[in-house]
Amino acid sequence: MTPYYLGIDVGTGSARAAIIDSSGTICGLAINDIQLWNPRANYYEQSSEDIWSSVCLAAKAAMAQSGLKPANIKGVGFDGTCSLVVLDRSGKPISIDPESSDGENHRNIILWADHRAGKQADKINATDHEVLKYVGGKVSVEMELPKILWIKENLQERWNKIGSFFDLPDFLTYRATGNASRSICSLACKCGYVPPDTSVSPQQGWHDDFFQSIGLAEFINENYSRMSTSQIFSAGQKVAGLSQYAANELGLLEGTPVSSGLIDAYAGIVGTLAAKIPGECGNILMEQRLAVIAGTSSCHILMINRPLFVDGVWGPYRDALLRGHWLNEGGQSATGKLIDWIIDTHPFSIQAKTLADEKGISIYDLLNEHINTLQKRQNLPFSSKLTKDLHVYPDFHGNRSPLSDPTLCGAIVGLTLDVSLDALALLYYSTLQSIGYGTRHIIEAMNNSGHNIKYLYMSGGLCKNELFVKTMADATKCPVVLPKYVEASVVIGAAICGASASEAMPIDGDKRTTLWDFMERMNGTGQIVATTAISDEIEYNERKYMVYLNMWKDQIHYRHIIEGKN
Repeated sequence: MTPYYLGIDVGTGSARAAIIDSSGTICGLAINDIQLWNPRANYYEQSSEDIWSSVCLAAKAAMAQSGLKPANIKGVGFDGTCSLVVLDRSGKPISIDPESSDGENHRNIILWADHRAGKQADKINATDHEVLKYVGGKVSVEMELPKILWIKENLQERWNKIGSFFDLPDFLTYRATGNASRSICSLACKCGYVPPDTSVSPQQGWHDDFFQSIGLAEFINENYSRMSTSQIFSAGQKVAGLSQYAANELGLLEGTPVSSGLIDAYAGIVGTLAAKIPGECGNILMEQRLAVIAGTSSCHILMINRPLFVDGVWGPYRDALLRGHWLNEGGQSATGKLIDWIIDTHPFSIQAKTLADEKGISIYDLLNEHINTLQKRQNLPFSSKLTKDLHVYPDFHGNRSPLSDPTLCGAIVGLTLDVSLDALALLYYSTLQSIGYGTRHIIEAMNNSGHNIKYLYMSGGLCKNELFVKTMADATKCPVVLPKYVEASVVIGAAICGASASEAMPIDGDKRTTLWDFMERMNGTGQIVATTAISDEIEYNERKYMVYLNMWKDQIHYRHIIEGKN
Protein backbone atom coordinates (compact mmCIF):
# COMPACT_ATOMS: atom_id res chain seq x y z
CA MET A 1 0.00 0.00 0.00
CA THR A 2 1.42 3.40 -1.00
CA PRO A 3 2.31 5.35 2.17
CA TYR A 4 0.91 8.80 2.90
CA TYR A 5 1.60 11.10 5.81
CA LEU A 6 -0.48 13.63 7.73
CA GLY A 7 0.95 16.91 8.98
CA ILE A 8 -0.88 19.16 11.45
CA ASP A 9 0.22 22.78 11.88
CA VAL A 10 -1.31 25.03 14.55
CA GLY A 11 -0.51 28.65 13.79
CA THR A 12 -1.60 31.85 15.47
CA GLY A 13 -4.99 32.00 13.77
CA SER A 14 -5.72 28.57 12.30
CA ALA A 15 -5.08 24.84 12.32
CA ARG A 16 -3.93 23.37 9.02
CA ALA A 17 -3.80 19.74 7.93
CA ALA A 18 -1.91 18.41 4.90
CA ILE A 19 -1.54 14.93 3.48
CA ILE A 20 1.54 14.22 1.37
CA ASP A 21 2.84 11.20 -0.49
CA SER A 22 6.39 9.81 -0.32
CA SER A 23 7.66 12.45 -2.78
CA GLY A 24 6.24 15.35 -0.76
CA THR A 25 3.34 16.06 -3.12
CA ILE A 26 0.23 17.43 -1.41
CA CYS A 27 -2.81 15.18 -1.79
CA GLY A 28 -5.13 16.98 0.62
CA LEU A 29 -5.03 20.33 2.41
CA ALA A 30 -7.53 21.94 4.78
CA ILE A 31 -7.59 24.90 7.16
CA ASN A 32 -9.82 25.65 10.14
CA ASP A 33 -9.82 28.85 12.19
CA ILE A 34 -9.01 28.89 15.90
CA GLN A 35 -10.14 31.39 18.49
CA LEU A 36 -7.98 34.16 19.92
CA TRP A 37 -8.83 36.40 22.88
CA ASN A 38 -7.16 39.78 23.37
CA PRO A 39 -8.76 41.00 26.64
CA ARG A 40 -6.33 43.89 27.06
CA ALA A 41 -3.11 45.28 25.59
CA ASN A 42 -0.34 42.66 25.35
CA TYR A 43 -2.61 39.82 26.55
CA TYR A 44 -3.29 37.08 23.98
CA GLU A 45 -5.04 33.88 25.01
CA GLN A 46 -6.29 30.69 23.39
CA SER A 47 -8.01 27.43 24.31
CA SER A 48 -6.44 23.99 23.97
CA GLU A 49 -9.88 22.41 23.58
CA ASP A 50 -10.77 24.80 20.76
CA ILE A 51 -7.42 24.14 19.07
CA TRP A 52 -7.83 20.37 19.25
CA SER A 53 -11.35 20.61 17.86
CA SER A 54 -10.03 22.67 14.92
CA VAL A 55 -7.20 20.17 14.39
CA CYS A 56 -9.70 17.31 14.11
CA LEU A 57 -11.95 19.21 11.69
CA ALA A 58 -8.98 20.12 9.48
CA ALA A 59 -7.64 16.55 9.50
CA LYS A 60 -10.98 15.07 8.50
CA ALA A 61 -11.43 17.66 5.75
CA ALA A 62 -7.96 16.94 4.34
CA MET A 63 -8.68 13.21 4.39
CA ALA A 64 -11.99 13.73 2.57
CA GLN A 65 -10.26 15.90 -0.03
CA SER A 66 -7.54 13.29 -0.61
CA GLY A 67 -9.98 10.41 -1.04
CA LEU A 68 -7.69 8.20 1.05
CA LYS A 69 -8.63 5.71 3.72
CA PRO A 70 -7.31 5.80 7.30
CA ALA A 71 -5.12 2.77 6.58
CA ASN A 72 -3.23 4.81 3.96
CA ILE A 73 -1.84 7.18 6.60
CA LYS A 74 1.41 5.72 7.93
CA GLY A 75 2.67 8.59 10.07
CA VAL A 76 1.49 11.81 11.72
CA GLY A 77 3.48 14.90 12.67
CA PHE A 78 2.46 17.96 14.69
CA ASP A 79 3.83 21.46 14.98
CA GLY A 80 2.55 24.54 16.75
CA THR A 81 3.38 28.01 17.97
CA CYS A 82 5.57 28.29 21.06
CA SER A 83 2.57 29.05 23.29
CA LEU A 84 2.18 27.90 26.89
CA VAL A 85 -0.56 25.33 27.59
CA VAL A 86 -1.62 24.93 31.23
CA LEU A 87 -3.42 21.86 32.60
CA ASP A 88 -4.53 20.94 36.12
CA ARG A 89 -3.49 17.80 37.96
CA SER A 90 -6.20 15.75 36.27
CA GLY A 91 -5.11 16.90 32.80
CA LYS A 92 -7.93 19.38 32.29
CA PRO A 93 -7.55 23.03 31.19
CA ILE A 94 -7.01 25.65 33.87
CA SER A 95 -7.50 29.33 33.03
CA ILE A 96 -4.56 31.73 32.74
CA ASP A 97 -6.83 34.79 32.43
CA PRO A 98 -6.80 36.75 35.71
CA GLU A 99 -10.41 37.89 35.31
CA SER A 100 -11.96 34.50 34.55
CA SER A 101 -14.44 33.27 37.12
CA ASP A 102 -14.53 29.86 38.79
CA GLY A 103 -15.34 27.17 36.29
CA GLU A 104 -14.26 29.25 33.27
CA ASN A 105 -11.12 27.35 32.35
CA HIS A 106 -11.23 27.15 28.57
CA ARG A 107 -8.73 30.01 28.08
CA ASN A 108 -5.73 27.99 29.24
CA ILE A 109 -3.07 29.08 26.72
CA ILE A 110 -0.81 32.14 26.86
CA LEU A 111 -0.03 32.81 23.20
CA TRP A 112 3.57 33.33 22.07
CA ALA A 113 2.81 37.00 21.23
CA ASP A 114 1.58 37.72 24.77
CA HIS A 115 3.87 40.23 26.50
CA ARG A 116 2.28 40.29 29.97
CA ALA A 117 5.41 38.81 31.57
CA GLY A 118 7.82 41.66 30.88
CA LYS A 119 8.76 42.15 34.55
CA GLN A 120 9.31 38.43 34.97
CA ALA A 121 11.59 38.34 31.91
CA ASP A 122 13.59 41.22 33.41
CA LYS A 123 13.84 39.35 36.71
CA ILE A 124 15.15 36.23 34.98
CA ASN A 125 17.64 38.20 32.91
CA ALA A 126 18.94 40.02 36.00
CA THR A 127 20.41 36.70 37.20
CA ASP A 128 22.90 36.73 34.31
CA HIS A 129 22.99 32.94 34.64
CA GLU A 130 24.99 30.71 32.31
CA VAL A 131 21.75 29.25 30.91
CA LEU A 132 20.96 32.65 29.37
CA LYS A 133 23.92 32.44 27.01
CA TYR A 134 21.92 29.83 25.07
CA VAL A 135 19.26 32.46 24.27
CA GLY A 136 21.54 35.25 23.10
CA GLY A 137 22.15 36.55 26.62
CA LYS A 138 18.51 37.33 27.47
CA VAL A 139 15.36 35.28 27.84
CA SER A 140 12.51 36.63 25.70
CA VAL A 141 9.15 37.65 27.11
CA GLU A 142 7.72 35.34 24.42
CA MET A 143 9.35 32.24 25.96
CA GLU A 144 7.76 29.92 28.50
CA LEU A 145 9.69 30.64 31.72
CA PRO A 146 8.60 34.30 32.07
CA LYS A 147 4.99 33.23 31.45
CA ILE A 148 5.23 30.46 34.05
CA LEU A 149 6.74 32.86 36.59
CA TRP A 150 3.98 35.39 35.85
CA ILE A 151 1.34 32.74 36.64
CA LYS A 152 3.05 31.94 39.94
CA GLU A 153 3.26 35.60 40.95
CA ASN A 154 -0.23 36.61 39.80
CA LEU A 155 -2.47 33.53 40.00
CA GLN A 156 -1.34 31.88 43.23
CA GLU A 157 -4.59 29.98 43.87
CA ARG A 158 -4.43 28.38 40.44
CA TRP A 159 -0.67 27.84 40.68
CA ASN A 160 -1.10 25.16 43.31
CA LYS A 161 -3.64 23.32 41.13
CA ILE A 162 -1.45 23.18 38.01
CA GLY A 163 -0.25 19.72 37.06
CA SER A 164 1.45 20.35 33.70
CA PHE A 165 2.98 23.06 31.56
CA PHE A 166 3.29 22.19 27.88
CA ASP A 167 4.76 24.05 24.97
CA LEU A 168 1.93 23.78 22.42
CA PRO A 169 3.67 21.27 20.05
CA ASP A 170 4.25 18.89 22.95
CA PHE A 171 0.65 19.27 24.10
CA LEU A 172 -0.51 18.22 20.64
CA THR A 173 1.50 14.98 20.72
CA TYR A 174 0.28 14.37 24.27
CA ARG A 175 -3.32 14.92 23.22
CA ALA A 176 -2.84 12.60 20.24
CA THR A 177 -1.09 9.74 22.06
CA GLY A 178 -1.60 10.12 25.81
CA ASN A 179 2.21 10.13 26.10
CA ALA A 180 3.38 13.19 28.08
CA SER A 181 6.93 13.09 26.72
CA ARG A 182 8.54 16.32 25.57
CA SER A 183 10.63 17.40 22.59
CA ILE A 184 14.18 18.72 22.69
CA CYS A 185 12.93 21.45 20.35
CA SER A 186 10.46 22.89 22.86
CA LEU A 187 12.49 22.34 26.02
CA ALA A 188 15.78 23.70 24.66
CA CYS A 189 14.37 26.60 22.65
CA LYS A 190 11.74 27.89 25.09
CA CYS A 191 12.13 26.36 28.56
CA GLY A 192 15.76 26.70 29.72
CA TYR A 193 16.79 23.08 29.12
CA VAL A 194 20.39 22.53 27.96
CA PRO A 195 20.76 19.43 25.72
CA PRO A 196 23.75 17.20 26.48
CA ASP A 197 26.99 18.59 25.02
CA THR A 198 29.99 18.55 27.32
CA SER A 199 32.11 20.48 24.79
CA VAL A 200 30.01 23.59 25.48
CA SER A 201 28.64 23.21 29.00
CA PRO A 202 29.80 20.89 31.79
CA GLN A 203 26.25 20.84 33.18
CA GLN A 204 23.44 19.45 31.06
CA GLY A 205 19.68 19.25 31.26
CA TRP A 206 18.01 21.38 33.93
CA HIS A 207 20.18 23.76 35.95
CA ASP A 208 18.86 23.67 39.53
CA ASP A 209 20.66 26.83 40.61
CA PHE A 210 19.07 28.72 37.71
CA PHE A 211 15.53 27.76 38.71
CA GLN A 212 16.36 28.53 42.34
CA SER A 213 17.57 32.01 41.38
CA ILE A 214 14.50 32.93 39.30
CA GLY A 215 11.95 31.90 41.93
CA LEU A 216 10.89 28.46 40.67
CA ALA A 217 12.62 26.31 43.30
CA GLU A 218 9.60 24.00 43.59
CA PHE A 219 10.42 22.63 40.14
CA ILE A 220 13.67 21.25 41.57
CA ASN A 221 11.86 19.42 44.38
CA GLU A 222 9.32 18.09 41.86
CA ASN A 223 12.12 16.89 39.56
CA TYR A 224 10.66 19.21 36.89
CA SER A 225 7.63 16.92 36.54
CA ARG A 226 5.32 19.81 35.61
CA MET A 227 7.56 20.68 32.65
CA SER A 228 9.05 17.41 31.49
CA THR A 229 9.33 13.63 31.72
CA SER A 230 12.20 11.18 31.43
CA GLN A 231 11.36 10.81 27.72
CA ILE A 232 12.72 13.65 25.56
CA PHE A 233 12.67 13.16 21.79
CA SER A 234 14.38 14.69 18.77
CA ALA A 235 12.47 15.81 15.68
CA GLY A 236 11.22 12.94 13.56
CA GLN A 237 11.44 10.36 16.34
CA LYS A 238 8.37 8.29 17.10
CA VAL A 239 6.75 9.29 20.39
CA ALA A 240 3.97 6.68 20.35
CA GLY A 241 0.98 5.63 18.31
CA LEU A 242 -2.35 7.43 18.14
CA SER A 243 -4.58 6.59 21.08
CA GLN A 244 -7.95 5.03 20.32
CA TYR A 245 -9.71 8.17 21.51
CA ALA A 246 -7.62 10.57 19.41
CA ALA A 247 -7.70 8.26 16.39
CA ASN A 248 -11.49 8.31 16.43
CA GLU A 249 -11.51 12.11 16.70
CA LEU A 250 -9.08 12.50 13.80
CA GLY A 251 -10.66 9.83 11.63
CA LEU A 252 -7.48 7.70 11.59
CA LEU A 253 -6.35 4.30 12.87
CA GLU A 254 -5.30 3.63 16.43
CA GLY A 255 -1.54 3.06 16.68
CA THR A 256 -0.57 5.22 13.69
CA PRO A 257 2.99 6.47 14.50
CA VAL A 258 3.22 10.03 15.82
CA SER A 259 6.40 12.07 15.59
CA SER A 260 7.85 14.28 18.29
CA GLY A 261 6.37 17.78 18.03
CA LEU A 262 8.13 20.81 16.56
CA ILE A 263 7.76 24.54 17.06
CA ASP A 264 6.12 25.82 13.87
CA ALA A 265 9.17 27.69 12.57
CA TYR A 266 11.29 24.56 12.97
CA ALA A 267 8.74 22.54 11.04
CA GLY A 268 9.11 25.25 8.41
CA ILE A 269 12.82 24.43 8.24
CA VAL A 270 11.98 20.77 7.60
CA GLY A 271 9.73 21.81 4.70
CA THR A 272 12.05 24.48 3.29
CA LEU A 273 15.78 24.11 3.91
CA ALA A 274 16.40 21.16 1.58
CA ALA A 275 14.58 22.67 -1.42
CA LYS A 276 16.36 21.78 -4.64
CA ILE A 277 17.49 24.50 -7.06
CA PRO A 278 18.44 23.25 -10.54
CA GLY A 279 22.15 23.76 -11.18
CA GLU A 280 22.87 25.32 -7.79
CA CYS A 281 21.62 22.99 -5.07
CA GLY A 282 24.88 21.08 -4.68
CA ASN A 283 26.90 24.28 -4.35
CA ILE A 284 24.94 25.78 -1.44
CA LEU A 285 26.27 24.51 1.88
CA MET A 286 23.88 23.95 4.76
CA GLU A 287 25.58 26.61 6.90
CA GLN A 288 25.08 29.19 4.12
CA ARG A 289 21.29 28.75 4.22
CA LEU A 290 19.25 30.94 6.55
CA ALA A 291 15.69 29.70 6.82
CA VAL A 292 13.21 32.58 7.08
CA ILE A 293 9.70 31.45 7.99
CA ALA A 294 7.58 34.53 7.35
CA GLY A 295 4.02 34.77 8.58
CA THR A 296 2.40 36.72 11.42
CA SER A 297 5.92 37.03 12.77
CA SER A 298 9.16 35.88 11.15
CA CYS A 299 11.76 33.41 12.40
CA HIS A 300 15.33 33.30 11.08
CA ILE A 301 16.99 29.95 11.78
CA LEU A 302 20.39 28.59 10.80
CA MET A 303 21.64 25.02 11.21
CA ILE A 304 25.35 24.38 11.60
CA ASN A 305 27.67 21.58 12.73
CA ARG A 306 29.30 23.56 15.57
CA PRO A 307 28.04 25.85 18.35
CA LEU A 308 28.23 29.63 17.83
CA PHE A 309 27.01 32.19 20.35
CA VAL A 310 25.43 35.40 19.01
CA ASP A 311 24.30 38.27 21.24
CA GLY A 312 20.58 38.87 20.79
CA VAL A 313 20.08 35.65 18.80
CA TRP A 314 18.74 32.52 20.46
CA GLY A 315 20.80 29.36 20.66
CA PRO A 316 22.94 27.53 19.96
CA TYR A 317 20.45 24.71 20.47
CA ARG A 318 21.96 21.26 20.07
CA ASP A 319 19.77 18.48 18.63
CA ALA A 320 16.67 20.67 18.43
CA LEU A 321 16.22 19.48 14.84
CA LEU A 322 19.03 17.19 13.62
CA ARG A 323 21.18 15.16 15.98
CA GLY A 324 24.71 16.53 16.22
CA HIS A 325 23.75 19.94 14.79
CA TRP A 326 23.20 23.30 16.45
CA LEU A 327 20.70 25.98 15.58
CA ASN A 328 20.69 29.73 16.05
CA GLU A 329 17.36 31.54 15.85
CA GLY A 330 16.65 35.20 15.30
CA GLY A 331 13.28 36.71 14.64
CA GLN A 332 10.96 39.65 14.16
CA SER A 333 7.92 39.70 16.43
CA ALA A 334 5.59 41.35 13.91
CA THR A 335 5.90 41.09 10.12
CA GLY A 336 2.68 39.91 8.48
CA LYS A 337 0.80 41.40 11.41
CA LEU A 338 2.66 44.68 10.95
CA ILE A 339 1.90 44.86 7.22
CA ASP A 340 -1.79 44.26 7.89
CA TRP A 341 -1.80 46.84 10.68
CA ILE A 342 -0.24 49.46 8.39
CA ILE A 343 -2.91 48.78 5.76
CA ASP A 344 -5.87 48.47 8.15
CA THR A 345 -5.15 51.72 10.01
CA HIS A 346 -4.60 53.89 6.92
CA PRO A 347 -7.39 56.34 6.00
CA PHE A 348 -7.63 54.85 2.49
CA SER A 349 -7.84 51.26 3.72
CA ILE A 350 -11.57 50.70 3.18
CA GLN A 351 -11.54 52.22 -0.30
CA ALA A 352 -8.46 50.21 -1.25
CA LYS A 353 -10.03 46.93 -0.13
CA THR A 354 -13.18 47.80 -2.08
CA LEU A 355 -11.08 48.42 -5.22
CA ALA A 356 -9.29 45.10 -4.70
CA ASP A 357 -12.60 43.26 -4.32
CA GLU A 358 -13.94 44.87 -7.50
CA LYS A 359 -10.87 43.66 -9.38
CA GLY A 360 -11.02 40.22 -7.82
CA ILE A 361 -7.50 40.48 -6.38
CA SER A 362 -5.97 40.74 -2.92
CA ILE A 363 -5.20 44.06 -1.28
CA TYR A 364 -1.49 43.21 -1.58
CA ASP A 365 -1.78 42.65 -5.34
CA LEU A 366 -3.62 45.96 -5.67
CA LEU A 367 -0.87 47.83 -3.82
CA ASN A 368 1.88 46.04 -5.76
CA GLU A 369 0.23 47.02 -9.05
CA HIS A 370 -0.10 50.61 -7.91
CA ILE A 371 3.57 50.73 -6.98
CA ASN A 372 4.40 49.73 -10.57
CA THR A 373 2.07 52.49 -11.79
CA LEU A 374 3.78 55.06 -9.59
CA GLN A 375 7.21 54.00 -10.83
CA LYS A 376 6.15 54.47 -14.45
CA ARG A 377 4.37 57.74 -13.67
CA GLN A 378 7.52 59.17 -12.06
CA ASN A 379 9.82 57.60 -14.66
CA LEU A 380 12.07 56.03 -12.01
CA PRO A 381 14.80 53.48 -12.83
CA PHE A 382 13.66 51.20 -9.99
CA SER A 383 10.55 51.15 -7.82
CA SER A 384 12.29 51.15 -4.44
CA LYS A 385 13.29 54.80 -5.02
CA LEU A 386 9.64 55.74 -4.51
CA THR A 387 10.23 55.68 -0.74
CA LYS A 388 13.26 57.98 -0.64
CA ASP A 389 11.41 60.41 1.66
CA LEU A 390 9.46 57.83 3.68
CA HIS A 391 11.06 55.56 6.27
CA VAL A 392 9.63 52.96 8.66
CA TYR A 393 11.23 51.37 11.71
CA PRO A 394 9.36 48.04 12.07
CA ASP A 395 9.56 47.08 15.77
CA PHE A 396 5.91 47.86 16.54
CA HIS A 397 5.81 44.81 18.85
CA GLY A 398 9.34 45.09 20.22
CA ASN A 399 12.62 43.76 18.86
CA ARG A 400 13.26 40.03 19.18
CA SER A 401 16.63 40.03 17.40
CA PRO A 402 19.37 41.13 17.40
CA LEU A 403 18.62 43.83 20.02
CA SER A 404 16.51 41.61 22.29
CA ASP A 405 14.45 44.58 23.50
CA PRO A 406 10.67 44.01 23.72
CA THR A 407 10.16 47.64 24.75
CA LEU A 408 11.24 49.09 21.40
CA CYS A 409 8.48 50.66 19.33
CA GLY A 410 7.81 51.34 15.68
CA ALA A 411 8.35 54.67 13.96
CA ILE A 412 7.48 56.37 10.69
CA VAL A 413 9.34 59.38 9.28
CA GLY A 414 8.06 61.30 6.26
CA LEU A 415 4.29 61.36 6.74
CA THR A 416 2.21 64.01 5.02
CA LEU A 417 -1.50 64.88 4.96
CA ASP A 418 -1.95 62.75 1.82
CA VAL A 419 -4.64 60.09 2.44
CA SER A 420 -4.84 58.72 -1.13
CA LEU A 421 -4.07 55.31 -2.59
CA ASP A 422 -0.63 56.71 -3.48
CA ALA A 423 0.13 57.38 0.18
CA LEU A 424 -1.08 53.94 1.29
CA ALA A 425 0.98 52.16 -1.39
CA LEU A 426 4.16 54.02 -0.45
CA LEU A 427 3.71 53.41 3.28
CA TYR A 428 3.06 49.72 2.60
CA TYR A 429 6.18 49.51 0.39
CA SER A 430 8.37 51.26 2.95
CA THR A 431 7.13 48.77 5.56
CA LEU A 432 8.20 45.84 3.36
CA GLN A 433 11.62 47.44 3.01
CA SER A 434 11.93 47.93 6.76
CA ILE A 435 11.24 44.25 7.38
CA GLY A 436 14.01 43.44 4.90
CA TYR A 437 16.44 45.77 6.69
CA GLY A 438 15.49 44.18 10.01
CA THR A 439 16.41 40.81 8.54
CA ARG A 440 19.72 42.24 7.30
CA HIS A 441 20.39 43.48 10.85
CA ILE A 442 19.95 39.91 12.12
CA ILE A 443 22.15 38.47 9.35
CA GLU A 444 24.96 40.91 10.10
CA ALA A 445 24.88 40.05 13.81
CA MET A 446 25.10 36.34 12.98
CA ASN A 447 27.84 36.72 10.36
CA ASN A 448 29.88 38.93 12.69
CA SER A 449 29.84 36.05 15.19
CA GLY A 450 31.20 33.45 12.77
CA HIS A 451 28.29 32.45 10.54
CA ASN A 452 28.48 32.65 6.75
CA ILE A 453 24.94 33.33 5.52
CA LYS A 454 24.63 33.78 1.76
CA TYR A 455 21.08 32.62 0.88
CA LEU A 456 17.63 33.05 2.35
CA TYR A 457 15.47 29.90 2.19
CA MET A 458 12.06 31.47 2.65
CA SER A 459 8.56 30.14 3.15
CA GLY A 460 5.32 31.09 4.87
CA GLY A 461 2.24 33.08 3.94
CA LEU A 462 4.13 36.31 3.25
CA CYS A 463 6.10 34.61 0.49
CA LYS A 464 3.02 34.54 -1.74
CA ASN A 465 3.72 38.25 -2.16
CA GLU A 466 6.28 38.57 -4.98
CA LEU A 467 7.15 42.16 -4.07
CA PHE A 468 7.85 41.15 -0.47
CA VAL A 469 10.19 38.35 -1.59
CA LYS A 470 12.03 40.57 -4.08
CA THR A 471 12.34 43.33 -1.48
CA MET A 472 13.83 40.85 1.00
CA ALA A 473 16.44 39.76 -1.54
CA ASP A 474 17.42 43.35 -2.36
CA ALA A 475 17.40 44.63 1.22
CA THR A 476 19.56 41.76 2.54
CA LYS A 477 21.76 41.28 -0.55
CA CYS A 478 20.98 37.56 -0.35
CA PRO A 479 19.24 35.59 -3.13
CA VAL A 480 16.00 34.00 -1.96
CA VAL A 481 15.25 30.29 -2.47
CA LEU A 482 11.58 29.34 -2.36
CA PRO A 483 10.37 25.73 -1.86
CA LYS A 484 7.80 24.02 -4.07
CA TYR A 485 4.91 24.76 -1.70
CA VAL A 486 5.88 28.15 -0.36
CA GLU A 487 2.76 28.71 1.76
CA ALA A 488 2.43 25.15 3.05
CA SER A 489 6.05 24.42 3.98
CA VAL A 490 5.37 24.37 7.73
CA VAL A 491 2.58 21.80 7.60
CA ILE A 492 4.58 19.80 5.03
CA GLY A 493 7.48 19.85 7.49
CA ALA A 494 5.21 18.33 10.12
CA ALA A 495 4.13 15.63 7.64
CA ILE A 496 7.78 14.87 6.79
CA CYS A 497 8.40 14.31 10.50
CA GLY A 498 5.46 11.90 10.43
CA ALA A 499 7.18 10.04 7.59
CA SER A 500 10.38 9.89 9.62
CA ALA A 501 8.50 8.52 12.64
CA SER A 502 7.01 5.78 10.49
CA GLU A 503 10.41 4.80 9.02
CA ALA A 504 8.46 3.79 5.93
CA MET A 505 11.04 5.09 3.45
CA PRO A 506 14.45 3.56 4.23
CA ILE A 507 17.29 4.43 1.88
CA ASP A 508 19.00 1.42 0.32
CA GLY A 509 21.75 0.10 2.57
CA ASP A 510 20.71 2.20 5.61
CA LYS A 511 18.92 0.71 8.56
CA ARG A 512 17.99 4.12 9.98
CA THR A 513 17.33 7.10 7.76
CA THR A 514 17.96 10.58 9.18
CA LEU A 515 15.42 13.36 9.11
CA TRP A 516 17.65 15.23 6.65
CA ASP A 517 17.33 12.29 4.24
CA PHE A 518 13.56 12.63 4.35
CA MET A 519 13.86 16.39 3.88
CA GLU A 520 16.01 16.01 0.77
CA ARG A 521 13.68 13.44 -0.71
CA MET A 522 10.43 15.26 0.05
CA ASN A 523 11.17 19.00 -0.24
CA GLY A 524 10.87 19.05 -4.02
CA THR A 525 12.27 21.57 -6.51
CA GLY A 526 11.89 25.26 -5.79
CA GLN A 527 12.88 28.52 -7.44
CA ILE A 528 15.43 31.25 -6.83
CA VAL A 529 14.84 35.01 -6.71
CA ALA A 530 18.01 36.98 -7.47
CA THR A 531 19.11 40.25 -5.87
CA THR A 532 19.11 43.45 -7.86
CA ALA A 533 21.99 43.94 -10.28
CA ILE A 534 21.42 47.69 -10.60
CA SER A 535 24.35 49.43 -8.92
CA ASP A 536 22.34 52.57 -8.09
CA GLU A 537 19.66 50.47 -6.40
CA ILE A 538 22.29 48.59 -4.39
CA GLU A 539 23.69 51.92 -3.18
CA TYR A 540 20.18 53.22 -2.50
CA ASN A 541 19.44 50.23 -0.25
CA GLU A 542 22.69 50.87 1.62
CA ARG A 543 21.53 54.41 2.41
CA LYS A 544 18.04 53.24 3.41
CA TYR A 545 19.63 50.68 5.73
CA MET A 546 21.69 53.44 7.35
CA VAL A 547 18.44 55.33 7.98
CA TYR A 548 16.96 52.17 9.53
CA LEU A 549 19.89 51.87 11.97
CA ASN A 550 19.72 55.55 12.84
CA MET A 551 15.98 55.35 13.56
CA TRP A 552 16.72 52.67 16.16
CA LYS A 553 19.53 54.73 17.70
CA ASP A 554 17.37 57.87 17.66
CA GLN A 555 14.64 56.08 19.61
CA ILE A 556 17.14 55.16 22.33
CA HIS A 557 18.44 58.73 22.30
CA TYR A 558 14.92 60.12 22.79
CA ARG A 559 14.43 57.82 25.77
CA HIS A 560 17.61 59.08 27.34
CA ILE A 561 16.49 62.67 26.87
CA ILE A 562 13.13 62.00 28.55
CA GLU A 563 14.88 60.11 31.37
CA GLY A 564 17.28 63.02 31.87
CA LYS A 565 20.31 61.01 30.86
CA ASN A 566 21.36 63.51 28.14
